[in-house]
Amino acid sequence: MSDRHFDQLATRFAEKIYGGAKGAIRLAVLQADLAEALPDRPLRVLDIGGGLGHMSLWLAERGHDVTFTEPAEPMLEGARQRFAEAGQTATFIQAPWQELLGQLTEPYDLVICHAVLEWLAEPHAILPVLHQLTKPGGWLSLAFYNRDALIYRNLLKGHFKKMRKNVMAGEKQSLTPQQPLDPRELATQLEGLWQVESQSGVRVFHDYMPVEFQARAELVDLLEMELAHRRHPSFAGLGRYLHWICRPI
Repeated sequence: MSDRHFDQLATRFAEKIYGGAKGAIRLAVLQADLAEALPDRPLRVLDIGGGLGHMSLWLAERGHDVTFTEPAEPMLEGARQRFAEAGQTATFIQAPWQELLGQLTEPYDLVICHAVLEWLAEPHAILPVLHQLTKPGGWLSLAFYNRDALIYRNLLKGHFKKMRKNVMAGEKQSLTPQQPLDPRELATQLEGLWQVESQSGVRVFHDYMPVEFQARAELVDLLEMELAHRRHPSFAGLGRYLHWICRPI
């Protein structure tokens, strides 16, 4: 298995991930968490595997100095265009995460790694690199596809044969990640490198709603309720993604 890049799927990615309520909820939760955690001063920010640049642009618009990295050229160009249309600037680097230590000489105040680990052949191999790229006293914003939520979704759908086979990876051209992460295993891998300071669920109930209820719900109400319940002790762990803000040890 190799790392998965989105050279051929940029348009589909844009439509599926950010084309509706799912993307709006994802951005709202990530932005709320970061707004709460970060100091009110300009930071040097590194976005690893930044996709189409939604999070990086939001940070640039708030005065942060952004370095944006993405291995897939169509995604990188989409991010460049998004920045240009917004009148914002960033340093753009087309490179996989394995090449970043050789190209970047100074660690960053904030490292963003959202929806990257689940597409890697060896998800935990990136963690020491993230640590090296983060300044002492800095922050890591880590969002990953939650295996628990995928299991629960399959249980609700009655996919019991799939459950017995314990095969959770998506098909080759699917946008279901190849390596959904077990949060307990990831927490163990973070030990000695990171202290997890906050944990939120992303889409803790939206994706479980019947389609007709989703269609009737107003986006403003979905955002309000997702934000209100993102750290609820019973519901946070059901988030399709989990967002952990970490400090280096």
